[in-house]
Amino acid sequence: MTETGQARWVVTLTAVVALIMGTGLVVGGAWLISLGDTPYYAVAGALLWLVGVLLWRRNRQALGVHAALLILTLAWGLWEVGPDWWPLAIRMDVPFLLGLWLCLPMVAGRLHARRSRGQPGTASERQATWSLPRALLAVSLAAFLAVAVGCWMYDPHDVSGTLPAAPRTASAASDPVPDADWHAYGRSQLGQRYAPLAQITPANVADLSVAWHYRTGDVRGRPGDPEETTFEVTPLKVGELLYLCTPHQMVVALDATTGVERWRMSLRVQGDMALQHLTCRGLAYHPGASAGAAAGTAPDPLAPAMPQPAASAPVTLPVATQSGPRINRCGARLFMPTADGRIVALDPGTGAVCADFGDGTGQINLWEGMPHARVGGYYATSPPAIAGDRLIVGGTVLDNVSTRQPSGVIRAYDVHTGRLLWNWDPGRPNDTSPLPPGQTYVESTPNSWSVSAVDETLGLVYVPMGNAPPDQWGARRTPEAERFSSSVVALDVATGRVRWIFQTVHHDLWDYDVPAQPSLLDITSGGRQIPALVQATKQGELFVLDRRTGRPIWPVHEQPVSRSAQHGDRAAPTQPVSAISFEPPRLTGADAWGATLFDQLGCRIAMKRLHYDGRFTPPSVRGSLIHPGNFGVFNWGGIAVDPQRQVAFVTPTYLAFTSQLVPRPDDESLVVQGRNRPQDSLPALNENFGAPYAVKLAVFTSPFGLPCHRPPWGFVAGVDLMSGRVAWRHRNGTVRDLAPVPLPFRMGVPNLGGPIVTAGGVAFLSGALDNSVRGYDLISGKVLWEARLPAGGQATPMTYLGSDGRQYLLVVAGGHGSLGTQPGDHVIAYALPRP
Repeated sequence: MTETGQARWVVTLTAVVALIMGTGLVVGGAWLISLGDTPYYAVAGALLWLVGVLLWRRNRQALGVHAALLILTLAWGLWEVGPDWWPLAIRMDVPFLLGLWLCLPMVAGRLHARRSRGQPGTASERQATWSLPRALLAVSLAAFLAVAVGCWMYDPHDVSGTLPAAPRTASAASDPVPDADWHAYGRSQLGQRYAPLAQITPANVADLSVAWHYRTGDVRGRPGDPEETTFEVTPLKVGELLYLCTPHQMVVALDATTGVERWRMSLRVQGDMALQHLTCRGLAYHPGASAGAAAGTAPDPLAPAMPQPAASAPVTLPVATQSGPRINRCGARLFMPTADGRIVALDPGTGAVCADFGDGTGQINLWEGMPHARVGGYYATSPPAIAGDRLIVGGTVLDNVSTRQPSGVIRAYDVHTGRLLWNWDPGRPNDTSPLPPGQTYVESTPNSWSVSAVDETLGLVYVPMGNAPPDQWGARRTPEAERFSSSVVALDVATGRVRWIFQTVHHDLWDYDVPAQPSLLDITSGGRQIPALVQATKQGELFVLDRRTGRPIWPVHEQPVSRSAQHGDRAAPTQPVSAISFEPPRLTGADAWGATLFDQLGCRIAMKRLHYDGRFTPPSVRGSLIHPGNFGVFNWGGIAVDPQRQVAFVTPTYLAFTSQLVPRPDDESLVVQGRNRPQDSLPALNENFGAPYAVKLAVFTSPFGLPCHRPPWGFVAGVDLMSGRVAWRHRNGTVRDLAPVPLPFRMGVPNLGGPIVTAGGVAFLSGALDNSVRGYDLISGKVLWEARLPAGGQATPMTYLGSDGRQYLLVVAGGHGSLGTQPGDHVIAYALPRP
């Protein structure tokens, strides 16, 4: 083919592409108009179709028409979203790139002033390559570039400011953990995730490097692993050793300074379990007592307030006992929650099972007294709380399987003997005496799958509660379930009785469980210190409560919300909103997003077709848009608080979900997922057997798998808890590990995994979905240090002092199944260079 022939084919092919794209925009745009949204796409499609026709006719007026399309798109984009680079860029990407293509000599040079009846135009017309239409197109391209550069330099979502740099109080909350150690999931039972270490500072954090790197050998991918097989552990550090657990129920002890393995214990669990999650977020540690106390002869200081338990029925474990050695008596001990419903006590020095705990096997059976006992239907993924000599245990109940599920009971056991001391059953909340043999707890009550916090001075344990199953259908909930669902409940450590309740969501239809451990600190207000509890929620609130009474310190008001519940159910008329709120703004069509103008149009159509009436839109048969979705603005990683500065480092995430109720024909048919289900397996998730509706839940994404609403999807923020203000907020993380090509665009990505803060003024976070760990200036939020991880960092880091006197930052990188981050088995310690 001659050069002229090739050029003609280029123009012809460009015309065909423009005609196809224009037709698609016209059709989709007409559909969008019928749904009551913007006519832009239909108009843009018509202009693009005209560009295609003029290109087919080799008429250079195609360039002028496309210039008009670019100016229209730029003006419309600025009117809809303002100077926000990413949503503006997506509106302009296809028109801009096509405009650049049309400006090339191989296209523009083959166009003429007129084209009729097959006439090619005059020689002078063919030589006038820089015609007025081409000049207009070039000007419109330059205008977009100028706007794009300006928008790139401006972030409308950024809040700049500073938190107080100096300590403002000597915290009255007692923290018995030595400064060098990390004894609990939140470092102590206060749940602060704050380390009183100041060796790493904003001035030297950039010098952090890998000190040692350990691999557990436990990676997801075994037969039977659920999708959410995740390495989410926050290790403990006691003395010279680190303790961690792995997804497949292995406990490992490492030398904290060198990373050398000291011992490991593998716990055998029953196979063929249908689990929703296979993970272990951490262990619990008790320092032990005197030999008399360990033998059960020393008096318990809380015992006088305790009712005497009834005789316990013999425990029949549903699984084979654990493998490995056992010792007759332990002093200090570790407690490991297992995926088959046990708590196993281990000796911290050797990993041996403590045979003096439980029924002589070193374990307690959480299935005792549980209704609908079926391995996999109930288990603990989070560590128990330690309150004095009490081990306080909750557990997760499978969401949305059926209306007949195990109980969400909270139980307290003696840490030395494993004897049941009290049980708080949300279905029978006033009777906390140990359940008599032969009886069962109330089925399908709200459960606590996250981590509790303890104030031993007040004698209270603070329990974050989930929902009564099923999550999205609440017509048949009992008054007790309505009272305790999605609440923070303060229980008396001695008796298990309810001292106060604060409900974060009324009649929860969104799976807005209280997902995170409460954080306890003292806040100065009106010249006096108030014992406070800060609770982060999935819907984006930071409730700041007086932990003595549950009354709000920062105001909470009841906000009217949508009441359009599915027929047969109801929706609460109002929902509580805190003065410190990270609630997402109401979505509009302008927030629709995608990789291109075309999937953005698809998202916009999908958004208009869904039922949406702002935050707390109830699920529906039509399908509802839920923002934020049940992934949560905050999830189990929670927040970190600095009790000296009285500030919080938080990591809000924004992802919309869709929630569609599916009418059930009966209680046997599978209507949501799964075919040829094995006869012995658990029902498919979200089937809701026993309810009139199953539910389909999904992230609201475009055909390319991107969120259907514009970024940012993830931030870090600093909150002054004394003033109640958000001092700073910055988008966090890049799409480097999420995009098809590794583009390090800082769009702000979702986070799953908690932060920590230090007395040195540095905060750390590894949970953003871009396989990186970062150190931040706590005062300003500026990223000071960043290191790549070999896998997703969906765990909460921790920090401690080694025997060499250096402060170490410990990061677990194992990935997350349902988020698709890189799996792994990595435990990495960072430290400053040796002096």
